[in-house]
Amino acid sequence: MASQLLLLCLFVNFLIFIDAQGVGVCNGRVGNNLPSEQDVVNLYLRNRITKMRIYDPNSATLQALRGTNIELMLDVPNKDLQSLNDLSAARAWVQNNIRNYPDVRFRYIAVGNEVDPNKDSKEFEKFVLPAMRNVHQAIVEANLASQIKVSTATYSGLLGKSYPPSDGAFNANVNGFIEPIIKFLAQNNLLMLANIYPYFAYRDNPVDVDRGYALFQPAQTVNDNGRVYSNLFDAMFDAHYAAQARLGGQDLEIVVSESGWPSDGHRFATPDNAGTYYQNLIAHVKSGRGTPARPGRSIETYLFAMFDENEKPGEETEKHFGLFTPGQVSKYQLSF
Repeated sequence: MASQLLLLCLFVNFLIFIDAQGVGVCNGRVGNNLPSEQDVVNLYLRNRITKMRIYDPNSATLQALRGTNIELMLDVPNKDLQSLNDLSAARAWVQNNIRNYPDVRFRYIAVGNEVDPNKDSKEFEKFVLPAMRNVHQAIVEANLASQIKVSTATYSGLLGKSYPPSDGAFNANVNGFIEPIIKFLAQNNLLMLANIYPYFAYRDNPVDVDRGYALFQPAQTVNDNGRVYSNLFDAMFDAHYAAQARLGGQDLEIVVSESGWPSDGHRFATPDNAGTYYQNLIAHVKSGRGTPARPGRSIETYLFAMFDENEKPGEETEKHFGLFTPGQVSKYQLSF
């Protein structure tokens, strides 16, 4: 009996490990030429993409996900954060968007995305943590806390220092915003979501950052007190860990909630660079090698994004992060 139990435990741990290696894809829908929600879900299934992130509780997408076993990261849009500072409103949000879909496999709730006290999104700063507390409380009351983890999606723009990775630290003037969030997540056995984009670091510092280093290709390595970094993604990831460790989050896991490379709109945004980045990122995170600071630890990662989105605001590159065209044609040879 003891040997059977041991084998069962090893099998369960193996399944958990394999599941953690799965690569997700963000399903942004800021376009006027995109496939229907059902067609999108069918495309995920055909390509064996097992994890999806959506940026609001779109009912048509939730309906299409029923019974598919695709794991879902669901966002609370920034514009809705203030309303969820009321606990009754958070309970209603969870009822309408989570509990009413018992056959959808919810995994994470991202309460806000890239709220930054130094950017235009600073208007949402004071609403993030109260909304997180209330949504988490509603999840606990629904007996779903073991299944669904509540967090917020931060990003590298909050870091004041990221090199070398072990010196990673948040900007001093965002500590008052991020530290209470980190402590709340740690106290409730939750995790941090982080959007990590080597593309932007390379674009903004092409003299200092080697192209191969940004694309997981052979390049000059970085030695950080004996930890040798061969790619920028790992360096940025570990810098996030170092930064949150300084604020009490040393044991707080990080899920990469976005990472991608555009294929047009800038001299570094080419199909070749983008395809290379996505192919190598998928291989890296599925390998289970981890990072120099966290070897052998899986890096759950969501690629941005499923489609080119022709109505995205901002720079031209924002419209060209898709893995697929709106016509559902793959832009790259990727294996999920």
